[in-house]
Amino acid sequence: MILRLSDLNVISKSVRLKSTLTTFFDEIGKDIIIKSSSTGIYENLALEDWIHDYVDLQNRNILLLCRNSPAVVIGRHQNPWQECNLPLMRRLGIPLARRRSGGGTVFHDTGNINMTFFTSKKKYDRHRNLTVVTNALKELRPNLDVNSTDRFDILLNGHYKISGTAAKLGRTAAYHHCTLLCSVDRSLLSSVLKSNNSQVIKSNATPSVPSPVKNLMDVDPSLDTDTVMEAIASQYKKEFDFATPVITVDPTHESLMPGVHKMTRDLLTWEWVYGKTPKFSVSTSVVVDRVNITLDMDIKNGKVERFDIGFPDGWLPLEIVNEFTSTMNGSRFCPRETAVLLSAFIRTNSLAADIAEKIHRLCEGVISVM
Repeated sequence: MILRLSDLNVISKSVRLKSTLTTFFDEIGKDIIIKSSSTGIYENLALEDWIHDYVDLQNRNILLLCRNSPAVVIGRHQNPWQECNLPLMRRLGIPLARRRSGGGTVFHDTGNINMTFFTSKKKYDRHRNLTVVTNALKELRPNLDVNSTDRFDILLNGHYKISGTAAKLGRTAAYHHCTLLCSVDRSLLSSVLKSNNSQVIKSNATPSVPSPVKNLMDVDPSLDTDTVMEAIASQYKKEFDFATPVITVDPTHESLMPGVHKMTRDLLTWEWVYGKTPKFSVSTSVVVDRVNITLDMDIKNGKVERFDIGFPDGWLPLEIVNEFTSTMNGSRFCPRETAVLLSAFIRTNSLAADIAEKIHRLCEGVISVM
């Protein structure tokens, strides 16, 4: 049985609208399984944060299950320009999210199951959580070769990665989340997780570790997301010895989770998604009229801190170069803002056609690594 908290008729029978989800949790028991009704990456990440921040986890275990529409999710300390193909993602309308846990970059779509295991910090145990997942799969298919590794991944047939792990350890609470590939679009996954600019970027950000991947449905078409999710929920109940039904929660329900809307908005901001990138440098070149022009930039908090152009003497007037670099310094390292700055720069400086074309080509070179 599934209790849908997004259904106001059910809510009125089970918990007063003035209560919060934490009150409801206290009423139904110690151990709980939640399933999100949303496939929005920002809403589901905010739900994770809300549970971590507002639910007392000292004597409680919670499993959150969800699936997301296509999205790329980077770890807290990662560099998106280094990790993924941002131009392709922009063309396809695939959002980028930065989670609050560490770890590497992952691609989500509805063929991917996301699991978050919440506990107190003292009871944090990734091996136990992954055993729940592997045991659930073996309950479905006893001959399935799936095992967790010392890196807290799950491998299929000893080689193909079907699950990766990340975690957040708070002062008293913790969560461990992982993915499980059932029927992900592997072609799209491969395309969006391949940066064309990794060779021109120098950074101390946490790098992802590429691995060969495979879907569970590649080896057994019956292992679809609904079947596997149900098996994981069943195994989790068995592991923690409880029988409370799965609760479907709408992560946009502000009255049940006060503050969750702000958490979602915070995850959407440019300052969080891009501005939290550790400082990095970009060194690249662009050929304009068979002349090689070098571009060197330092990026801090997602903004251009230093912008240098290297070119042969006389190729551009120095006063134009100085003004252009001054314009770029302090700007966001993103194509839209750079294009706006370029347009304004050319318009306000009344540049000759050949100079304007050179500046335009330079900007194309800069935008190509954004």
